[in-house]
Amino acid sequence: MAKVFRTHTREASILSRIESSKEHARRRAINGIRDCQEPLSSAIAMKLVEADLIETTNKNWLEEQFEKCLEQLIYADDFDVDFLIAPIRTLVPNPHPISIYVTAYVIEKLINAKEIIDIYGSDEDLYGVIHQEVQRFLPIPA
Repeated sequence: MAKVFRTHTREASILSRIESSKEHARRRAINGIRDCQEPLSSAIAMKLVEADLIETTNKNWLEEQFEKCLEQLIYADDFDVDFLIAPIRTLVPNPHPISIYVTAYVIEKLINAKEIIDIYGSDEDLYGVIHQEVQRFLPIPA
């Protein structure tokens, strides 16, 4: 009689709990945007301009674009988020969901805007500055 091999349900349940806790933290961070959307978009825009990573003709327009980006993130479904961040998914090992989305928004959408003169620095530089501001408003527990 053949021996019946059972799948490792213990390991599967542990992995499932880890994955669901990561998803819960991600959802909590995205829902937290509602409380600080305007100051966060303003802080990101100003920090990128001050760090000479983005040169623009209209700083108010840039703030509005980041506010629009955060609004889209609040209501976006998982496919849309994954589609936008796909090219830079491996930029950092464990990215903050909001930081990686906003970075992808800058790289994919803002780079072609007529109000943007130029975007300087590497993708990692952009992520670092954006992540620093996001962490001030929406820290994610490790």
